[in-house]
Amino acid sequence: MFSFIPKFLGIILNFIYENLAFKNYGLAIILFTIFVKLLLLPLTIKQIKSTAKMQELQPIIQELQRKYKNDTNKLNEELMKLYTEHKYNPASGCLPLLVQIPILFSLIYVIGQPLTYMFGYSIEEIKTFIEAVPDEMKVPGFYAQLGAVNFHNILNMNFLGLDLGAIPSLSPGKLFGEEMLKYLPLLILPILSVTSTILSNKLMMMSTMRKNDDNKNDKSQDVAMAMNRNMAIIAPLMTLWVSFQFPAGLGLYWFTSNVFQIFQQLYINKYIVNKKEVKEG
Repeated sequence: MFSFIPKFLGIILNFIYENLAFKNYGLAIILFTIFVKLLLLPLTIKQIKSTAKMQELQPIIQELQRKYKNDTNKLNEELMKLYTEHKYNPASGCLPLLVQIPILFSLIYVIGQPLTYMFGYSIEEIKTFIEAVPDEMKVPGFYAQLGAVNFHNILNMNFLGLDLGAIPSLSPGKLFGEEMLKYLPLLILPILSVTSTILSNKLMMMSTMRKNDDNKNDKSQDVAMAMNRNMAIIAPLMTLWVSFQFPAGLGLYWFTSNVFQIFQQLYINKYIVNKKEVKEG
């Protein structure tokens, strides 16, 4: 159903690789990530405005909850009237996340099957490419195309000495064996991805804590804080798992996305949150 997404992303990544990144795969992924984040920026701004609007409506919502605590239907009716009057959509804050999820999963296909999604080769051509690859260079299962890509020099996956087509591993045999120079440096990407995820979540929690101090009686802020605490644990663990399950190129995308998110959050905290606090003060 969503097969058009990886195809579309593959076309964009290939265009960046061929025309903007000097045929450097790592640089292409970085530029692609920035492009995606900028593309989602209007949705992110909308999410920020939606959150700010929710903060403004909280006193009214709490009053309605107290007034109609024994009448759920009436409460929902009044809340809908309130949202309509103030042109607020409670679900709008989830939109950026909902958009990013299919992009992330589609990118797994693009990075794992570059012959298909970046270069548009047919099934017959791909079979020919893969059959010509020596057995020791073939990557099992989903990533069989990566061996063909390297063998035929279709795509240079080397970036700063890292093979972005390889899957990071904690296997002692790979880390300290004949392929040590290939797999040991790759550990830097999982480390950077997890560290940047922790820092990004830390900044978001700081912003939420500040709002919580301003709205101590707001139960929704308590819920937001609880969710952020859970994400502070879940997100790094998920990042760590992903980093060792998929090619290193995805780790580079994840790290670049986090760095963009960190600077974006710093900007929001300094120029939007602080500005709002000064006005209210």
